[in-house]
Amino acid sequence: MRSIEAVVTLIVSSTGLLAMGPGVSAQSGVAAAPAIGDVIPSFTTSAIDGQTREVAFPRGSKTVLLFFLSGCPTCHKMIPEWNRAFERRPKDLQVIGVLMDQEPPGFWSTISIHFPVVRAPGRPFLQALKVNRAPLTLRVVGGGRIEDLGLGVIDPIRLGQLFRP
Repeated sequence: MRSIEAVVTLIVSSTGLLAMGPGVSAQSGVAAAPAIGDVIPSFTTSAIDGQTREVAFPRGSKTVLLFFLSGCPTCHKMIPEWNRAFERRPKDLQVIGVLMDQEPPGFWSTISIHFPVVRAPGRPFLQALKVNRAPLTLRVVGGGRIEDLGLGVIDPIRLGQLFRP
């Protein structure tokens, strides 16, 4: 068993983010992922057009954050579902995609994304939020508190619950 732990630790230390699969920490073997009730602080980052964007969660607001990777096939499966949910969303619901990696050349011309997208402010930001798997859908209420979440491919009914008014 010790040799398996050593191999897992080696994989994590050499590859970093997403290496452990379903949010498992090499040190504890315990799932490390955002949880309902966790708080996401407001953050400043850049949108894909290069403009600086403040992502805030004022009192009374509702926001859905969509964390994805440009090279993730599972994320690519979720993008059309997120697009449909975005088009049907209540008007007072803010939706923001958070790109967790650097996209390859031509990515934006090959994939249709209808919701606004920002770049993750960096690996330390993602680690502080315990975002280590994608796709991840977070419903955040005023003050930045995570009210609900979905990890991986989410069926349309469950996605509708996350995008509810």
